[in-house]
Amino acid sequence: QVRLVESGGGLVQPGGSLRLSCAAPSFTLDYYAIGWYRQAPGGEREGVSCIGYDVRNTFYSDSVKGRFTISRDNAKHTVYLQMDGLRPEDTAVYYCAANLLRSRCDTDSFARAHEYAYWGQGTQVTVSS
Repeated sequence: QVRLVESGGGLVQPGGSLRLSCAAPSFTLDYYAIGWYRQAPGGEREGVSCIGYDVRNTFYSDSVKGRFTISRDNAKHTVYLQMDGLRPEDTAVYYCAANLLRSRCDTDSFARAHEYAYWGQGTQVTVSS
């Protein structure tokens, strides 16, 4: 069983920044595609970003492109989501997920949420003044 643990959420003012972390204490994530998804109250789950085994292989949703940066530190077995220029509409629970079927992300990654077999418990991000 793979357990993912997210951290780094919180309350921030519009325009502020947060960095989310996703770690798997007893599993090596290094070789797999890792995605970040979010779900706002009453909303549908939305794919935000994805990173492949190759750290240069990254994808972002249009809603966060240019503001969010995904990265991974394989030495620490951790994936990060740096969120800058936060807006009230970014308020949501953020989840990381591991796709053990793929090592790369592509334009269809967000639509393949069913392939992500392992999900974290989520971390709340609230953007409000």
